[in-house]
Amino acid sequence: MAITKSYPQSPEEPLVSNEEILEDFRVAVTSRHASLMGRKEVFMGKAKFGIFGDGKELAQIAMAKAFQLGDFRSGYYRDQTFMFALGELTISQYFAQLYAHADVEAEPASAGRLMNGHFATRSLNEDGSWKDLTQCYNSAADISPTAAQMPKLLGLAYASKLFRENKALRDLKQFSKSGNEVAWGTIGNASTSEGMFFETINAAGVMQVPMVVAIWDDEYGISVPNKYHTTKGSISEVLMGFQRTETERGIEILRVKGWDYEALVQAFRYAGGLARQQHVPVLIHVEEMTQPQGHSTSGSHERYKSAERLQWEKEWDCISRFRDYIVSAGIAKDEALDQIEEDAKAEVKRQKEAAWNRFSGEIKKEIQEAIALLRSSAEKSTRKVVLLQLAEELSKTINPIRKDAVTAVRKALLAMRFDSESVRSGLKAWYEAQGEKNFDRYNSHLYSHSQWAVGNIKEVAATYDEKSPLVDGREILQAFFDHTLEKDPRFFAFGEDVGKIGDVNQAFAGLQAKYGESRVTDTGIRECTIIGQGIGTALRGLRPVAEIQYLDYLLYALQTLSDDLASLLYRTKGGQKAPLIVRTRGHRLEGVWHSGSPMGMILSSLRGMIVCVPRDMTQAAGMYKTLLESDEPAIMIECLNGYRLKEKLPSNLGEYTVALGKPEILREGTDLTVVTYGSMCRIVMDSAEELAELGISVEVVDVQTLLPFDNHGVIGRSVQKTGRVIFADEDVPGGASAYMLQQALDEQGIFKYLDSEPQTIAAKAHRPAYSSDGDYFSKPSADDVTEKAYRMMHEANPKKFPLI
Repeated sequence: MAITKSYPQSPEEPLVSNEEILEDFRVAVTSRHASLMGRKEVFMGKAKFGIFGDGKELAQIAMAKAFQLGDFRSGYYRDQTFMFALGELTISQYFAQLYAHADVEAEPASAGRLMNGHFATRSLNEDGSWKDLTQCYNSAADISPTAAQMPKLLGLAYASKLFRENKALRDLKQFSKSGNEVAWGTIGNASTSEGMFFETINAAGVMQVPMVVAIWDDEYGISVPNKYHTTKGSISEVLMGFQRTETERGIEILRVKGWDYEALVQAFRYAGGLARQQHVPVLIHVEEMTQPQGHSTSGSHERYKSAERLQWEKEWDCISRFRDYIVSAGIAKDEALDQIEEDAKAEVKRQKEAAWNRFSGEIKKEIQEAIALLRSSAEKSTRKVVLLQLAEELSKTINPIRKDAVTAVRKALLAMRFDSESVRSGLKAWYEAQGEKNFDRYNSHLYSHSQWAVGNIKEVAATYDEKSPLVDGREILQAFFDHTLEKDPRFFAFGEDVGKIGDVNQAFAGLQAKYGESRVTDTGIRECTIIGQGIGTALRGLRPVAEIQYLDYLLYALQTLSDDLASLLYRTKGGQKAPLIVRTRGHRLEGVWHSGSPMGMILSSLRGMIVCVPRDMTQAAGMYKTLLESDEPAIMIECLNGYRLKEKLPSNLGEYTVALGKPEILREGTDLTVVTYGSMCRIVMDSAEELAELGISVEVVDVQTLLPFDNHGVIGRSVQKTGRVIFADEDVPGGASAYMLQQALDEQGIFKYLDSEPQTIAAKAHRPAYSSDGDYFSKPSADDVTEKAYRMMHEANPKKFPLI
């Protein structure tokens, strides 16, 4: 197998000019010395861990030549040379990330929140608004899990297809030049064994999107050789069935050596041109790469590579071969190349030292402040000896970090607890100020800080008039989606069965026929890349709704949702956003599958996303409107048994919003508060009617969203009034019910208002059994709520409410 078409050029025009070749050599040796020095910094204790891109330099330089403004990369933590070649990473920034410099100016990819080798460009201005992405070299924020960069790569490429096919998007000139952008992905050979890789390749071949995937193949996955990873030991051989032909669409597959400069440049230019012009996906298998320092700083590759393999890697190192090529072609002599390399090495050293001085200088300044405060406070404190000892120990710390100063001050404040406030005030003020600074450095931007954060979206109530009809709940959603598709060309929806039949519950019925396949789209059964499709398109300024047909299918995509989407804003410290809405459904269906409510799993793994749990479709439509006006990713969990229930159609559909993070009181009461959500709202309301007949007044609170959770203190005020509370849901014991209790205890301080022990109601620990009886005995029923509430009132007033 070989490149199927030569890169066009005239006889007079060389593939690359001599000047460009020498510049490429400079970039390659600069990157190599950055890797070598980076490893030494780890071993000297100046960084925690290191993973480097040595051995991959030449192929990455070739890829950079084909990469154009507006293109996107979704890559792999060894792509440092590519970022250097584009000018999107400086040596100083490279070492700032190695040291975890928590300053976005020094380390713009993640502000020190990620280990080295995780690259990202900043797509957003400081206020959270979009930059002109067509004038940027764009790198989607990297993640570590193997092959996890692949799903969003599909979405980044799919966005170009949408921009090209949907003429209504042509005015969005800051996001695309008519779909002319290519999405470039990189992955290591071993990671191609992952299902996410195969799912992405298959979807790209089906969809025909402008995507180029480069596989950096050094024949190992840490210590494990290719024969254990890949059938036939070659991923390109395995994928030959995807190869397009003259009569069948598919993927163009190329194979090239990682040390062959001219072939690499030719392959990447051809691949980029084909993808850009014809929207054909291309895979480039770059073979015979090396890894001179092994996998990472955590071990040596001499442990698992033979002497013959190590010698081969030395002889076929891409920079060594590049040097031979330059000399043999008469482009430059060894002496000139030696000088380029010496200059590069010196510059790397200079930039490394400057980066360290900036990083350590900030910390040293804070250390000195703490030492000075400890010593000055000691003169007034009754614990003088302790404070002076803490100051002395802090002053002798080698390579101190912020933790050392904060720990010393916290110990000092604890020791000074019997001193007067005036004695403690200096250290206390410093500690509180550092708390604010360190929150910004290490904790901020889990959610949006912009004017488009969900908490800033104006609440608009649903209105009704005498003409408002009673309709199925699914018709309210259908009308909302119809309205939004007409008003906003950025809005589109896709997923299994979403297109032609309008989803399994008919909320998109007829809308594909009305708006076209690019707006309401069917997909294959591939939840992981459905989410990736949504992430990538949202990263490029569109407003996708990605449907996961049932809540338990979320498990297929949970890793992508958790490690990529939910953490995106945080791990770029506000540099990138992907306001994807994930639509799914669950709760009250009978049987093991599709009926569970694994909310605890969602709450634990998707911090950084909004989690909406509407009780009906009117609420859901208002939540969708709020989310579409915001810039935050979300998951909407609709009630499976609510699509056919009758609701009144609002007269301002498509205009009203629901305040997210603000519970709604569905029923006023004085004796007991029941906090719940989703399908359980109907269960609890039925129970409240029964309890009222028994003389028990129940206040029912629908939380509406679990993330955010009651930012308005509604639950706290309700419990203050009633003195008793039950948290009820359909998750397993210790799941969302425990989460709601913890939030109310810790954030709203309800303990001081309680006259009775707080209670929870949950489903059984197993998944629901089939049939109506299975449902009744597996999940909370109105009888369960009534029984528990009555028992609480019996404990409070046994005479009025005798034991049943």
